[in-house]
Amino acid sequence: MYDQPAPASTDSSLHNQIAPTHRSSETGRSANEQIRELLRRYGLRTSLIRLKVIDVLLVAARNGRPVGVRGVHAQLEALAVELSFLSVREVLKRLCSEGVIRLNPDKSYSLTAEAQAILEQRSDS
Repeated sequence: MYDQPAPASTDSSLHNQIAPTHRSSETGRSANEQIRELLRRYGLRTSLIRLKVIDVLLVAARNGRPVGVRGVHAQLEALAVELSFLSVREVLKRLCSEGVIRLNPDKSYSLTAEAQAILEQRSDS
Protein backbone atom coordinates (compact mmCIF):
# COMPACT_ATOMS: atom_id res chain seq x y z
CA MET A 1 0.00 0.00 0.00
CA TYR A 2 2.71 2.52 0.92
CA ASP A 3 5.46 1.02 -1.24
CA GLN A 4 3.76 1.46 -4.59
CA PRO A 5 6.22 2.31 -7.36
CA ALA A 6 6.08 5.75 -8.94
CA PRO A 7 4.07 5.93 -12.16
CA ALA A 8 6.08 5.78 -15.38
CA SER A 9 5.00 9.30 -16.30
CA THR A 10 6.72 10.84 -13.25
CA ASP A 11 9.07 13.68 -14.17
CA SER A 12 12.51 12.10 -13.71
CA SER A 13 14.22 15.46 -13.11
CA LEU A 14 11.97 16.05 -10.10
CA HIS A 15 12.61 12.50 -8.88
CA ASN A 16 16.37 12.96 -9.22
CA GLN A 17 16.21 16.20 -7.26
CA ILE A 18 14.37 14.63 -4.34
CA ALA A 19 15.58 11.03 -4.38
CA PRO A 20 18.57 9.96 -2.29
CA THR A 21 21.68 11.14 -4.08
CA HIS A 22 24.62 10.57 -1.79
CA ARG A 23 26.49 7.32 -1.36
CA SER A 24 29.65 6.52 0.45
CA SER A 25 32.26 5.91 -2.23
CA GLU A 26 34.36 3.50 -0.19
CA THR A 27 31.69 1.26 1.29
CA GLY A 28 28.90 1.62 -1.26
CA ARG A 29 26.38 2.18 1.54
CA SER A 30 23.26 3.92 0.39
CA ALA A 31 21.73 6.98 1.99
CA ASN A 32 18.99 4.76 3.43
CA GLU A 33 21.56 2.64 5.25
CA GLN A 34 23.12 5.78 6.70
CA ILE A 35 19.73 7.03 7.84
CA ARG A 36 18.97 3.60 9.35
CA GLU A 37 22.17 3.82 11.37
CA LEU A 38 21.25 7.36 12.48
CA LEU A 39 17.86 6.14 13.71
CA ARG A 40 19.50 3.23 15.55
CA ARG A 41 21.88 5.63 17.30
CA TYR A 42 18.86 7.57 18.58
CA GLY A 43 17.11 4.36 19.65
CA LEU A 44 14.36 4.71 17.04
CA ARG A 45 12.90 2.01 14.86
CA THR A 46 13.38 2.33 11.15
CA SER A 47 10.23 3.00 9.16
CA LEU A 48 9.60 3.98 5.57
CA ILE A 49 8.15 7.33 6.57
CA ARG A 50 11.12 8.20 8.79
CA LEU A 51 13.56 7.27 6.02
CA LYS A 52 11.69 9.38 3.48
CA VAL A 53 11.22 12.39 5.77
CA ILE A 54 14.89 12.48 6.77
CA ASP A 55 15.95 12.08 3.15
CA VAL A 56 13.77 15.06 2.13
CA LEU A 57 15.43 17.12 4.88
CA LEU A 58 18.89 16.06 3.69
CA VAL A 59 18.13 17.07 0.10
CA ALA A 60 16.70 20.41 1.25
CA ALA A 61 19.85 21.06 3.31
CA ARG A 62 22.08 20.19 0.34
CA ASN A 63 20.09 22.59 -1.83
CA GLY A 64 20.31 25.29 0.84
CA ARG A 65 16.59 25.79 1.20
CA PRO A 66 14.34 25.53 4.24
CA VAL A 67 11.46 23.06 4.24
CA GLY A 68 8.45 22.94 6.54
CA VAL A 69 5.74 20.35 7.07
CA ARG A 70 3.89 21.29 3.88
CA GLY A 71 7.10 21.20 1.86
CA VAL A 72 8.05 17.76 3.17
CA HIS A 73 4.55 16.47 2.45
CA ALA A 74 4.53 17.96 -1.06
CA GLN A 75 7.90 16.43 -1.92
CA LEU A 76 6.79 13.02 -0.69
CA GLU A 77 3.62 13.29 -2.77
CA ALA A 78 5.75 14.17 -5.81
CA LEU A 79 7.56 10.86 -5.28
CA ALA A 80 4.21 9.01 -5.12
CA VAL A 81 4.73 8.25 -1.43
CA GLU A 82 1.18 8.10 -0.13
CA LEU A 83 1.30 9.56 3.36
CA SER A 84 -1.18 11.89 4.97
CA PHE A 85 -0.21 15.39 5.99
CA LEU A 86 -0.94 14.44 9.60
CA SER A 87 1.38 11.43 9.43
CA VAL A 88 4.21 13.59 8.11
CA ARG A 89 3.59 16.18 10.83
CA GLU A 90 3.60 13.53 13.56
CA VAL A 91 6.86 12.01 12.31
CA LEU A 92 8.48 15.44 12.26
CA LYS A 93 7.27 16.12 15.81
CA ARG A 94 8.61 12.76 17.01
CA LEU A 95 12.00 13.28 15.36
CA CYS A 96 12.14 16.70 17.03
CA SER A 97 11.31 15.30 20.45
CA GLU A 98 14.05 12.68 20.06
CA GLY A 99 16.63 15.30 19.05
CA VAL A 100 17.21 14.09 15.49
CA ILE A 101 15.85 17.25 13.89
CA ARG A 102 14.93 20.72 15.11
CA LEU A 103 12.15 23.16 14.38
CA ASN A 104 13.68 26.45 13.31
CA PRO A 105 12.16 29.88 14.10
CA ASP A 106 10.87 30.13 10.50
CA LYS A 107 8.88 26.87 11.01
CA SER A 108 11.28 24.90 8.81
CA TYR A 109 12.95 21.69 9.93
CA SER A 110 16.60 20.67 9.78
CA LEU A 111 18.86 17.99 11.17
CA THR A 112 20.51 18.75 14.48
CA ALA A 113 24.27 19.25 14.45
CA GLU A 114 24.69 15.92 16.25
CA ALA A 115 22.56 14.03 13.71
CA GLN A 116 24.41 15.70 10.83
CA ALA A 117 27.73 14.68 12.39
CA ILE A 118 26.55 11.07 12.67
CA LEU A 119 25.57 11.01 8.99
CA GLU A 120 28.85 12.61 7.94
CA GLN A 121 30.79 10.15 10.09
CA ARG A 122 28.96 7.23 8.47
CA SER A 123 29.61 8.53 4.95
CA ASP A 124 33.31 9.08 5.68
CA SER A 125 33.92 5.57 7.03
